[in-house]
Amino acid sequence: MRSLQEQGFELVPDLFSRESMLSLADSIERSAVHRSRAGVRNALQIDSVRDLAYDPILFGLVKEVLGQQAVAFRATLFDKSPRSNWLVVWHQDTALPLRQRVEARGWGPWSVKEGVICAHAPASALEQILAIRVHLDDSNADNGPLRVLPHTHTMGVLTDDEIHYVTTKVAVVDCLVPSGGLLLMRPLLIHASSKARSENARRRVLHFEYAAQTSFPDGVVMDMH
Repeated sequence: MRSLQEQGFELVPDLFSRESMLSLADSIERSAVHRSRAGVRNALQIDSVRDLAYDPILFGLVKEVLGQQAVAFRATLFDKSPRSNWLVVWHQDTALPLRQRVEARGWGPWSVKEGVICAHAPASALEQILAIRVHLDDSNADNGPLRVLPHTHTMGVLTDDEIHYVTTKVAVVDCLVPSGGLLLMRPLLIHASSKARSENARRRVLHFEYAAQTSFPDGVVMDMH
């Protein structure tokens, strides 16, 4: 995990078979959870997704980074296709789901997303988080892959203007990952994605988020549902 520590991300190109990813995608399609054209927000409710979150090999990587007490707290399916195509501007992932709203230094602004209370977290909390993107399809140059700015995960929580400035100074890396491969990343790593250029290449990604701990100072507790 040297690259994860130094650059803020790590590629694991071949962990799961293509066949197992197609089977997983089919189980998600058949599930009863609410979905939009862009994907599924609360994918941990799906049994097959939750099983994957705690797959011994995958979860072993998580515990190697976060420790033995790590837990999965969120999974999101992103489904980029000609039917649902979008771009994401350069940003950091700073919002966490919380059990209740409390007055705590460094937390906020607050919001509610599909009934879940969320707040932008301080860097001290976000450093306890690891995201793993499991690629159900090939992520290639034509279907809007994730793009990252290496080493930016150590800069703390940045303003929009600060992020814009960094984008002019750091070389971009496109994360091209085959079906069944992983991208591990820290949430403070600045990242983006462009629109897909191909009319045929679908890009489905399960974005898992894990936490080393679920309780923080001042009574802040993460929502695990």
